[in-house]
Amino acid sequence: MKNQQSTQLFERAKTYFPGGVNSPVRAFRSVGGTPVFIERGKGSRIWDADGNEYIDYCGSWGPLILGHANEKVLNAVEKTMRNGTSFGAPTRLENELAELIISNNPYIEKIRFVSSGTEAVMSAIRLARGYTGRTKILKFEGCYHGHSDSLLVKAGSGLVTFGETSSAGVPLSFVNETIVVSLNNKSAVEQAFEQFKNQIACVIIEPIPANNGLLIQDKSYLQFLRDICTANKTLLLFDEVINGFRIGFTGAAGYYQIKPDIITYGKIIGGGFPVGAYAASKDIMSCISPDGNVYQAGTLSGNPVAMSAGIAQLTECLKPNFYQDLEQKTQLLIKGLSQNTKHHFKIFSVGSIFWLAFTDKDKIQSAEDILPDSMNHFKTLYHHLLENGVYIGPSGYEVGFMSEAHTKDDIDKTIKAFEIAFKSL
Repeated sequence: MKNQQSTQLFERAKTYFPGGVNSPVRAFRSVGGTPVFIERGKGSRIWDADGNEYIDYCGSWGPLILGHANEKVLNAVEKTMRNGTSFGAPTRLENELAELIISNNPYIEKIRFVSSGTEAVMSAIRLARGYTGRTKILKFEGCYHGHSDSLLVKAGSGLVTFGETSSAGVPLSFVNETIVVSLNNKSAVEQAFEQFKNQIACVIIEPIPANNGLLIQDKSYLQFLRDICTANKTLLLFDEVINGFRIGFTGAAGYYQIKPDIITYGKIIGGGFPVGAYAASKDIMSCISPDGNVYQAGTLSGNPVAMSAGIAQLTECLKPNFYQDLEQKTQLLIKGLSQNTKHHFKIFSVGSIFWLAFTDKDKIQSAEDILPDSMNHFKTLYHHLLENGVYIGPSGYEVGFMSEAHTKDDIDKTIKAFEIAFKSL
């Protein structure tokens, strides 16, 4: 595997950016070696600066559900860009994407577009506080909700990778408003509600935690959260930035048939362009400015280019059997990988999301269930996969994603690459 160009680019990048990157996990600190600088992508494949070709299961961390450079998305974007790229004013495209989402999702009534998943969650938390008049929030260890101050308290993935549990620069006053408990622990949640009675504005959870491993929760646990929130007049916030539109058009809310009070979405609703959204009932969303007194704004909110890409992509997601086909391909990959390894290795999956774990456990439902030493095995596996043309996220805590563009030939080659890698482990 050639890496001269990536190495040179990384050395230059380190003179411009902290750690040589604009997002920490890209620095390859958790797997070692030099980051791969990507030049282009098409369908299921990406190519780096040295010309190496990979079958990609990262997909820009999930939103490229149709694959790279999908023609329908590109055509929609090109047409829109010729009319202008940003106006800071309303456009017809905002209406069209909102109607497409709301008319096919019975769990929400109104939506507000923003520019990222972090911004969506940050705004949703403010909305919950404004609606309830309460200040505290409850989150779970092992769930990641972006890098806003009140949520960088024992956060997942990137911080776990670096062996930290919070970020410097977050005031203690913010931390004191955030209650953190373990996932899949009902008694801890009950104790939190007893200790902070009538103070908790919302419980925020990734209903399918997918940024610190794939910590699939039982439906009964999510229903317990719904019930205890209702009983305490606390809002239940589903952070579906990763899993939204991945396991079905109605996401985890539809998958589990549990109605949260607020839902957040990420870049998948913009075809991979910078976009996010939060959505809820008309009553709750009426608190948002200019209708209400909860302020949130953004020049690029509802950006026409992102809206057109989202319309094109989500229209494809509504095709008959779209999600069934994705899940079948995911299961085909998992079956092939599972049959060809005798290592202490499991693959957990839901829909088109999967996670590689070095473990003997049949269930991993909390961050505490992940053995830190298992990440040493992942490091070795990761570089063998790169050498054999398979690209996944450079952290053992991250999940992988199947796209519509992946073919059976891609899956067969991936299974073969894993066989070779496991022989070398």
